Amino acid sequence: MASARPDLDPELRTLLADMPLMTHLDAEVLAQLRTLPSTPVEPLLEGRAVDRREVTVTTGDGARIPLSVFSPAGLDRAAGAPCVYWMHGGGMVMGDRFSQIDIPLEWLDRFGAVVVSVDYRLAPEVTGTTLVDDCYQGLLWIAEHADELGIDPDRVVVAGASAGGGVAAGLTLMARDRGTPAIAAQMLICPMLDHRNVTASSRQYSGTPGVWTREMNEFGWRSVLGDRTDEPREQVSGQISDQVSDQVSGYVSPAVADALSNLPTTYVDAGSAEVFRDEDVAYATRIWAAGGQAELHVWAGGFHGFDSLYPQARLSAEARRARHDWLARVLAPASAA
Repeated sequence: MASARPDLDPELRTLLADMPLMTHLDAEVLAQLRTLPSTPVEPLLEGRAVDRREVTVTTGDGARIPLSVFSPAGLDRAAGAPCVYWMHGGGMVMGDRFSQIDIPLEWLDRFGAVVVSVDYRLAPEVTGTTLVDDCYQGLLWIAEHADELGIDPDRVVVAGASAGGGVAAGLTLMARDRGTPAIAAQMLICPMLDHRNVTASSRQYSGTPGVWTREMNEFGWRSVLGDRTDEPREQVSGQISDQVSDQVSGYVSPAVADALSNLPTTYVDAGSAEVFRDEDVAYATRIWAAGGQAELHVWAGGFHGFDSLYPQARLSAEARRARHDWLARVLAPASAA
């Protein structure tokens, strides 16, 4: 039975009342969800001065990964624009490179940023680090084509929402450990970071329908990790004890990464009324403990993905404004710092 939980923001509660919600996700439901039309990007491009380019990159196992590149029209390639590399949400099992794309397109408008969005492969068709490996190949392509794209290689921001936030965090760890390419900052929007699924917030959002519940989260992680999520788990003296953590790569589940030192400056946010709240707070806390810089926002009354689903709501506007302000600081050219 669900425990007591923080109240939803009143405006968001009203908006959410009209949305069909569920508690569980399984293979049959996933198959149905995948038949729904994907997010059309064309309406979002109307009225924007933007050039679009479609490319593919080849992974080590021969897969072809699509990338969409959105650049400000008339971009002065010699000036060196900032770049946002976007990873979409969808629980690691659904979505495409146009999911939540309105978020980074706002940064194209505001900062003249080149936005690159990646169609990484999804679980359960692929598992383990494959999703992050796909995104790493896209990051290598950006670095190799920086001059052609007209971007400043010192101002590349990795960003993602929900599962995309988790993949972005794993990608940043992978790039750090391999020593390249350079990442100036990472923006993790309500990121999916911890396969263990045993925090207080995960238990609060269990047993009743929601946008993303503990049960749905279990399905997502089981899809990407397979049998490695089936070992017993327990929580002892407030500390998570997980017999399978040693089997799970920190690139897949960044919360179990051994070290969070030497990471680029990081933005983390979440709603107070969502599954990922506590693992997101813990991740920012570990970055601070390792001597890193992180900015953390927990939006009172926000449910998972609130600002993506209802960008017109007051709390959503506030959350997006805070991200804009942070990006304005980290994307400022060194000469303006």
